[in-house]
Amino acid sequence: MLFKNYLKIAFRNIARSKTFSIINILGLSVGLATCIIITLYVLNELKYDAHHVKGDRVYRIATEGTEAGGQWAACPAPVAWALKSDLPEVEQVTRLMTFPDIEKMLLRYENGHESRQFFEHNGYYVDSTFFELFTYNFKYGQGKSVLDLPNSIVISEPMSVRFFGNTDPVGKPLNIQTPFGQFNYTVTAVFRTEGTRTHIPANFFLSMHNNDMWNWVRNQTNWATNNVFFTYVKLKEKAGAKSFENKLNTFFKKRAGSDLKMSGISKSLFIQPLKDIHLHSSIGNELEVNGNILYLYILGSVAIFILMIACINFMNLSTARSERRAKEVGVRKVMGARKTSLILQFLGESFMVCLMALIAALLFTKITLPFFNNLSGKELQLSDSPALLIVITILTIVTGIIAGLYPAFYLSSFRPASVLKGKMLNNFSSTTIRKGLVVFQFTISIFLVIGAIVIWQQLNYMSNQHLGFDKSRKIVLPLNYNNTDSYFTRLRNELLKNPGIRQVTSGSTYPGIPNINSMLFYRGDRTDAEVIDLELSAISDNYIPTLGFKILAGRSFSWDFKADSASLVLNESAVRKFGLQPGEAIGKQISFEFQGMSGTMNIVGVVADFHFEGLQKTVKPFAFTTGIFANKYTYMIADLATSDYQQLIKNIGDTWKKLDPATPFEFSFLDEDFQRNYEAEKLTSGIVAGFTIIAIVIACLGLFGLAAFSAEQKTKEIGIRKVLGASLGDISRLLSREFLVLVIVGILIASPIAWYVMNRWLNSFAYKITLSWQVFAIAGSIAIVIALLTVSSQAIRAGLANPVKSLRNE
Repeated sequence: MLFKNYLKIAFRNIARSKTFSIINILGLSVGLATCIIITLYVLNELKYDAHHVKGDRVYRIATEGTEAGGQWAACPAPVAWALKSDLPEVEQVTRLMTFPDIEKMLLRYENGHESRQFFEHNGYYVDSTFFELFTYNFKYGQGKSVLDLPNSIVISEPMSVRFFGNTDPVGKPLNIQTPFGQFNYTVTAVFRTEGTRTHIPANFFLSMHNNDMWNWVRNQTNWATNNVFFTYVKLKEKAGAKSFENKLNTFFKKRAGSDLKMSGISKSLFIQPLKDIHLHSSIGNELEVNGNILYLYILGSVAIFILMIACINFMNLSTARSERRAKEVGVRKVMGARKTSLILQFLGESFMVCLMALIAALLFTKITLPFFNNLSGKELQLSDSPALLIVITILTIVTGIIAGLYPAFYLSSFRPASVLKGKMLNNFSSTTIRKGLVVFQFTISIFLVIGAIVIWQQLNYMSNQHLGFDKSRKIVLPLNYNNTDSYFTRLRNELLKNPGIRQVTSGSTYPGIPNINSMLFYRGDRTDAEVIDLELSAISDNYIPTLGFKILAGRSFSWDFKADSASLVLNESAVRKFGLQPGEAIGKQISFEFQGMSGTMNIVGVVADFHFEGLQKTVKPFAFTTGIFANKYTYMIADLATSDYQQLIKNIGDTWKKLDPATPFEFSFLDEDFQRNYEAEKLTSGIVAGFTIIAIVIACLGLFGLAAFSAEQKTKEIGIRKVLGASLGDISRLLSREFLVLVIVGILIASPIAWYVMNRWLNSFAYKITLSWQVFAIAGSIAIVIALLTVSSQAIRAGLANPVKSLRNE
């Protein structure tokens, strides 16, 4: 009966103060929903490679040295098996191999008259021991020996459905076309991808022991070159990672010393824990663009800040409204109510509002999660983390208890006689606390606004920075297995008949995609010259003018110069590495040695530095060749003269099908490919901007409620001022001044903190903006304007009220 009475009173109080109740419930529910969504994202990122059995004993062996131009995610071929034979700490090893030429393969399945073919990305050659280190959930096939037989292939469940429908494909053949020819493989297993998060984004695994690559792989015995083998070790149970790493370079120096000396480079190895790769590694030649622990810190901070703002709002409004119920408490105490019952009443009301907010938060999460998944590229579900829901529920209850404690103990301690005579206890401390909490709210909000502006400015800077070439209106056609001079010439001649195409060129790679081709060059005498690692791209003669590289000295390649097959065009960084200036570099010769092959190349041109990768990384020494070190017919690039892409792509596709009807037509735009280097920054910018707006809205909800409460408290004062001639502007200034001061204090606190944090974030970019005072001025102005608009609505409402009603006694 008593509980029923508590509920009835609680509902009446909530219904009586509709505005405050809605603000309380809405603000807290939005804050909780935001916290749930961001936490689901953070937990999803933290779970990468956490599913592997005994994965805490698995490490990737990475390289650091001059050849890789820094740190490199892969090793030479001999490292893996030598580790197992030489170091007793190693239980098992495996290798994974890929490079740009085989990043995409054409797979065919034929069964009588039935035939299906698709280009499949992310296929990797792996040793037969791969599934002894990595745990996969198999739908068909099982065991760690599924790659023991030569020419075995293990495919993903989505790929299995594409080729074989819902039938068991184990034992069925797949024809795989690579740059080295066509080869038949047999499906030995199908692995599930749902719920699996790993830094290896595989669609299929090919046995490294095969008819197409094995002869080349087993002949890779040099310890200094061909760093394309991703090497993983599983340590024995009691082996220490630190002691293993200490032995690693002694082992490497012993094994690789002679090869490194012959190459004129220095190199060392280091280990990376499997579970740390996704969030803590961004070195060269990663299998995919990894996450970034810094961005998780940013998003986690945003979630905490927004939840804190929402909780502060709830407590502020709860305590502010509680003082309006002092006479109710006095009457109830006179009627015999005990202090315990009053405390339970206020705590119960606070808990009930929190429960409503929690239910609304779960509903908001359910509605908005699909939109967030679309933005982030994830497939997050509330069911992914039941423990999170428990934590959020407990947090909500704790928030309700904390918010209810003040009115419960403060009001229940009133002396009835004093309250009923209109004498309130001194509430200076409660007012000070509320003001402090408002300052804290706006400090967080302004910090987030500054952060969102800086992230947007950096992303805008990277997107619009001149890259040293022209990336606009360039369409790229992978030539796949038709990467020959004759096919390129026929396709180019056909395409140039289209008036929408200005020029057509080709190259082994192009700006915006990974490039692993490099070669060591030196000037003068090999014995004392510094060896310079140059990234290489093989190109057609008109590649440089077609992509708009700026020539500083000399010339580009030309059909008129037959000797260009032994020529190079370098960028500024490469020329400086050789101790030359662009003008004096022309005509100079540089030499190379590689696996018994040596030669001398002439420098015929120097181009201005350009960004082959995103602006997160510095410009590297780069060299263009005409095709000695790579196949210049890997990609065709067309410079377009029209913006009617739809019709032009159709025409190009028709031309492709006419010349090569057996190979699917694929294309991409160069500028879009380059922008993919900024996916992580774009995602973070979008999330931070969206949640910053939410934080401001929640803070303004609280400010709105407190302004309404302040106006209600000063009803009689406003009435008297109006009778004495105060204008609407005077009344607005009276109510706005107090809150405006609090916002300004928040700006002064937030600005230096934001300056420090955002400077630290910007230092992770090789090329970045400079923080200017305008950012802080804009953020502060936004906060002041929003605060004034929020408070002014209540000030105007109070100023327009009839003073006669304001001065009337209750």
